[in-house]
Amino acid sequence: MKPAKEGYYLMPNIKLSNKYERWRKISEKIELSKKAKLRLEWLIYYETKANENASLTCRHFGITRSLWYNWKNRFDESNLMSLEDKSTSPINKRKKEYTPLQYERIVKLRKKYIRYGKTKLFHIYNNMYKDDHITQWKVQCIIEASGLYYNAKKVQRIAKKRSKSVKKKRISELKKKLKTGYLICVDTIVKHVNGKKRYVITAIDKYAKIAYVRMYKNHSSLSAQDFLYRLNYVLNENIEYIQTDNGSEFKKHFEKDCVKLKIPQYYSRVRNPKDNPDIERFNRTVQEEFIQLGNMSTDVNIFNRNITEWLIEYNFHRPHQTLEYMTPIAFTQKYGKVSNMYSSNTRC
Repeated sequence: MKPAKEGYYLMPNIKLSNKYERWRKISEKIELSKKAKLRLEWLIYYETKANENASLTCRHFGITRSLWYNWKNRFDESNLMSLEDKSTSPINKRKKEYTPLQYERIVKLRKKYIRYGKTKLFHIYNNMYKDDHITQWKVQCIIEASGLYYNAKKVQRIAKKRSKSVKKKRISELKKKLKTGYLICVDTIVKHVNGKKRYVITAIDKYAKIAYVRMYKNHSSLSAQDFLYRLNYVLNENIEYIQTDNGSEFKKHFEKDCVKLKIPQYYSRVRNPKDNPDIERFNRTVQEEFIQLGNMSTDVNIFNRNITEWLIEYNFHRPHQTLEYMTPIAFTQKYGKVSNMYSSNTRC
């Protein structure tokens, strides 16, 4: 007998020496999810090894008593699918409530003004048909249903790309810790000099304020990738998390190598400079205390050689107000860990 879609009921003709082994075999047969199988193991442990002791079971699996009792009470021995998560979608879903007449009118307007967005069409519609008010949401629904876009192929391509994209981890989701190397903030300064563009990638430890800077000729993710490896070497592979903005240089190769180095990448929220104030302040320091004092050069080798000397001054000798007027290296040696090789590493 095949299992029903909504669950699988234990049949009396299945004979095994142990009911717990029967549970496990049926969980494999009906393809329970990993979470449901783990909950099944909670119940098996509770009845076999914990002697029905809830506290011992919770301690063994590291779960709360409320979570345990929630699933224990929900469990139905005759239906192992009761251990699966229930759908969280609303029972009464919002429907696209527009009339056929509204659909016809909006389609007509959209064809006439193919470049107009929903807001403009919304105002035009309500001015033309004062007796039939429509909302912007309904206008958008009709545009989507009709598929009327100026460049339909491009819209489809973008929609497909978005559907496959991985959701970015925003910095607001990361729990902050006062620890050297815990979060390294990275950004780019774009300089225009004598008709040439140069890109200065900067990095600073959010806690200890240890900094690193390097100039590149282009804005590609390969440049950011090179910077990432140099930064990781300078900090003795002591980077737990890295924060960037949403710039193209921090995509593709940069993202790929963050995964390779096992450094989770967090992004600042769009149009929210307050998400990364430490790097913004450091960028200002680089420009005021180095670039604006006659040290700007479009020759990448000269700039990087000079900025290296400045970084040694910045990290080893310059007092920082936020560090109680200690230098970043002195602060790290007192409150964290840093290799004695840092000075030579900076020259890489």
